[in-house]
Amino acid sequence: MKKIALSFFVLLSLCSFAQQKNYIVVDRNGTGNFRNIQQAIDSVRAFNPAGTVTIFIKKGFYKEKLVIPTHCCNVRLVGEDRDQTIINYDDHANINKMGTFRTYTLKICGNDIHLENLTVENTAAQMGQAVALHVEGDRAVFVNCRFLGNQDTIYTGRENMRQYFLNCYIEGTTDFIFGPSTAWFEGCEILCKRNSYIAAASTPQNIKYGYIFNNCKIHLAEGVTEEYLGRPWRAYAMTLYMNCQLPKGIRPIGWDNWKNTENEKTARYLEYNNSGEGADTSGRTWSKVLTKKEAAEYTVQNVLKGYDNWDPTK
Repeated sequence: MKKIALSFFVLLSLCSFAQQKNYIVVDRNGTGNFRNIQQAIDSVRAFNPAGTVTIFIKKGFYKEKLVIPTHCCNVRLVGEDRDQTIINYDDHANINKMGTFRTYTLKICGNDIHLENLTVENTAAQMGQAVALHVEGDRAVFVNCRFLGNQDTIYTGRENMRQYFLNCYIEGTTDFIFGPSTAWFEGCEILCKRNSYIAAASTPQNIKYGYIFNNCKIHLAEGVTEEYLGRPWRAYAMTLYMNCQLPKGIRPIGWDNWKNTENEKTARYLEYNNSGEGADTSGRTWSKVLTKKEAAEYTVQNVLKGYDNWDPTK
């Protein structure tokens, strides 16, 4: 009987240990498992067979340049409070000629990464490109997060990779959502801080979907009066604004061709059922306004399903 009781105690202890390993607490004040977020990420077992790991980040200011490597998958980073759980760094492209793609505050390379209730910011001075969020992994989800920066705030960095942004706040100056990935932005608040361009997709020709903004609200900072919805970083850029609120100050033409009229023949720029003074499409000369039937194709399930029928809303 004692042996049975001892075995049960050992089993219970092992289960408790496994649960603890799958729930990690980060606290700058030292009350958690780690004081730094990168330490917590590095503690996650490669391709963890035990399932999803949750890293709970207590309120605080975390000045870290973070990387979630390719072998780190199925991880949830959850902040205690969106506006008070802040990940911050301040690199920009002209520091030691580092270029755009090394300026990130947070770089995600692993698949199935979920961020929630967090602020990720790049506070570099406006002296060049300065990425806050750099995503190369597939099936990445961002819920109720803030992404703060100036030029190039969010880089969706690999073709055929899929990202889903739900109820997020995004701000920037120039091309502050850019890259080749397929990304759906649902119910997001987007603040334009300078007369410039919101999105700079570089969708490859063979990829059907690029950026979809659905039920989003575009805001213009004080003094911003001439904003483009986007411009093609590469010739076949695909971007759709659908059911969005577009304010006065969106340029009548809507889209810029990046000083190349040939891009007007290839870029896939679409709008449907938007509202607000900036939604008037009578001045759009080369983008397309979808019909109701055409717009019905654009659902989260169709755009993000890929080869594995991924549905981030489930």
